[in-house]
Amino acid sequence: MTGSAARPEVARLSTRVALTATALVAAVYLVIAVAVVAYVTSSLTSQVDGRLTETLEHVAAEPFPDGGPRPRPPGDRPLGQERAIWTISADGSVATDQPDLVLPAGSRAVTSPTTISIDGLPLRIAGASIGDDHVIVGESLEPVDDARMTVVLGEILIAPVLLAAVFLGAVTIGRRVATPIEAARRRQLDFTADASHGLRTPLSVIEANASLALTQDRDASWYRRAFEKVDAEAKRMRRLLEDLLWLARFDATLQPANSEPVDVGVLAEQAADRFAPVAEAKRLSLDVRTDPQGAIVAAPPDWLDRLLGVLLDNACKYSPHGGIVRIAVAG
Repeated sequence: MTGSAARPEVARLSTRVALTATALVAAVYLVIAVAVVAYVTSSLTSQVDGRLTETLEHVAAEPFPDGGPRPRPPGDRPLGQERAIWTISADGSVATDQPDLVLPAGSRAVTSPTTISIDGLPLRIAGASIGDDHVIVGESLEPVDDARMTVVLGEILIAPVLLAAVFLGAVTIGRRVATPIEAARRRQLDFTADASHGLRTPLSVIEANASLALTQDRDASWYRRAFEKVDAEAKRMRRLLEDLLWLARFDATLQPANSEPVDVGVLAEQAADRFAPVAEAKRLSLDVRTDPQGAIVAAPPDWLDRLLGVLLDNACKYSPHGGIVRIAVAG
């Protein structure tokens, strides 16, 4: 498969990985966002509870007229529209400095901080027995609600930006990671396809000769010719497998390893010496011409030697009997 054909597969895999990563980040972000909102709400509510307790302490320390509301405590935040105080007498009568806020009957015995709603207004109230009366102070939770909504709005605005950045980053990283993996997978598939195609012909010849040999008895000369064909095809398969394996290793290595200065002319002469018997069997002449100054390259010697062997093997195989195989190396 070509690079252009492999790109859609890489894009699909990287997009899938990016979506998975984005979903995980979204889940984690949701948990963190909920935790932040809960923390902000709890923290602000605790501050309100502290102010309510402080207000009760101030109220308990101040004298007040019988039958009237408790006086407002001193401080930098006096009771106002956002706060209220109710005094429940022993006879059940209620006096308050906020007559518009009617304390529900079920909340008149409250002691620990509790959240209630009066006419849609969220209030945090706390109470204590002071003398013969039960005093309840309350503070509006609207500032807490406003702060919580601000945090939620900020999280909502940040979420798409964060998730988009995660998705794009995951896609970019995924493509960079998936590209060599996909390329290696495609090389493996191509190698399998090439090996299957190259081995099909010799296997067919071997199978055909074996089938003919088993159909009926034949003379010794026929069996000899058949075994010679099988031997030739077996050797061809061996060479093909060696070539394919070497090419696969060469293709899988992006950068040559153990490179060193090599004289290609010397390697060519050595390769010609090795293939001299092959050339002689086909009555071929090997003509090697090298540069007297040498042809030095930086490469792994065994790779170059193998490559020259493949070239010479093919040249001897496909040259006509009595021909000439010329090897020229120029610097």
